[in-house]
Parts: sequence; C-alpha cells; structure tokens
Amino acid sequence: MKALRVEALSDDLSGVRLADLPDPVPAPGEVLVRVHAASINYPDLLMTRGGYQFKPPVPFTAGMELAGEVLEAQADSGFAAGDRVMGGAKTGAFAEFAAVPVRSLRPIPAALDYSAAAALGAAYTTAYTALVELGGLQAGQWVLIHGASGGVGLAACDLARALGARVIAATHDPCKTERIRAAVSPDAVIVNHGRFREEVAELTGGALCDLVYDPVGGDVFDESTRCVAFGGKLLVIGFVAGRIPEIAVNIPLIKGFSIVGVRAGEYARRFPERGARIAAEVSRLANDRAIAPVIDRELPLARWKEGFDAMAAGALVGKLIFRP
Repeated sequence: MKALRVEALSDDLSGVRLADLPDPVPAPGEVLVRVHAASINYPDLLMTRGGYQFKPPVPFTAGMELAGEVLEAQADSGFAAGDRVMGGAKTGAFAEFAAVPVRSLRPIPAALDYSAAAALGAAYTTAYTALVELGGLQAGQWVLIHGASGGVGLAACDLARALGARVIAATHDPCKTERIRAAVSPDAVIVNHGRFREEVAELTGGALCDLVYDPVGGDVFDESTRCVAFGGKLLVIGFVAGRIPEIAVNIPLIKGFSIVGVRAGEYARRFPERGARIAAEVSRLANDRAIAPVIDRELPLARWKEGFDAMAAGALVGKLIFRP
C-alpha cells in the first residue's frame, strides 16, 4: 500500500516521503479499514518536526484522522465488513489501509460522506469539549473564537452558532473574513492584530465575552485576557503562533476569569464515558445537519506536500482532505 512516512524529523518536510509498505495486519482489538478520506490536523505537521507533545518513534505513518470502510473485524468488535467508520489514532491515517483500535472508531452519521466524516471528529470534539464540557456554553452568550479560518476554529464557530451563542470569529488574515462569513455565518468577524479589545467591547455593548477560544497563543492570548467578561473563561487550545504566552496570576484574579487548558483527546481517555457522550452528541448534531465541517480542498495523497505546505502557511479556510 501507499503510505506517508515520516522517516526523519525536520523543519522542512525533507524527512517525509510517500512509500510502499505491506498492508497492515490488524492485531487483537483492531479493525482493518480501507481509507477513503483523511484530514490533516495541525499536530500532524508538528509531529513531522518533533514539535508535538506526542512524539512517536521514527519512522511512522503520519495522519491522525480518517474515514473509510471496514474490511476486516473480529466478531466481538461491534463492526463488520462494509461498515462506514470514522476516527483514527495519533498516527497511521495517511495511507490506503489502516489498522485502527476498535475504541478509536465509530459509525459515520448517515448524513455525512467520507470527506465530511474525516473532517468532523477531532475538530468538533475539541470544540465541544472546550465550549460545552469545560466552558459551560449557554445560548445567548458572547464567544470570541480565534483561529477562525482553521479547521478547529471554524468548527468552534459552527458549533457555538448551532447552540445559540453569539459568535465573534477572529482571524489574522483580512483576506479571509468574507470566506469565514460565508462558511459559518458568525455575528461578526474581526482581524485579531494588535489591540482588538475595543472592537470586541463595541460589538458586545461593553459586556465582553463569556468565553474566549484560543488555539493561537502568543500576542493573541495576551490581548484576549482583556476581552474576557468577569466570571468568564479563556480556553487554551494550542499555540499556532509559536510563542507560548505567560500571564501574571493577578490578572485573572482581578478580572475574575478562569484560564482552562483543553486537551480533548486526553480528556476522553481519562473520562471515557464523558468522551463517548461528547462523540455521540457531535455525531447527532452532524446527522441532524445542525453542524457541517467546512472543507477547503481535497487532494490525492500523492500531493501530500502541497497539503502540508498549505497548512504551514495558514492558507486554508476549513479542513484539507487527502484521498489515498
């Protein structure tokens, strides 16, 4: 089979290549899946550099998230040949076939095709865990969502809007504002350069935001501490900007807000019943067409570098799908 292998860690993808490998043989507790679609996530890029908290031993097949068709499953797995499934593990999705742990798979909602299913899981699970499970999102609340052109940010905008929140989508790129409006219909779109607190205050009538969703970090985090309402929460998703910010603890004390770290995958592993409930709710919302992943483009796996370069350059609005 063809598979995208990380053979050496590098900052320029020089250690990555498309390779021919034997088809995987599922171990006990695994299901063999023919991959129809796989979506790229920012940790996939970081893992090629050794810059993610999970550091698989080299060489490894890249790719966290897939959707496909079951080819082989044990009788007690809950799956059968021909079932449409979505999910994945931390590696292995960017290939024609994957052996995936049973616990990491779930049925594809009937309303979704393979590409949408591959784009749904990680982004929307992260958004739901952050906004609803940890943030306590309520209808009518103001939510400021950074990184709104990326898969995780757009998912948060889409989910918050579906649940009745008032959404301010924030992006670093003024050229993307109209595409964000068209994709998820937020209440407002702002450019989060410099001092954007005054614009947030004007949009919210001075109330500021009950929740701030930040996958960016750096200067965006610094200014976001001025945008959280008293009693609100600043949800830390990641650090796409590169700089991990620091904060003097008197700031959340005086301003009366909480800073909450979000690791959706680890949350589901530590609290499997909660994780299963979150996944089921995301699938229900997708099947009801209340939420829908935004797909920027689809590429054959042979054009993997184009996809990784687009991710690294911040050129996407939504998810990029590889079709092995």
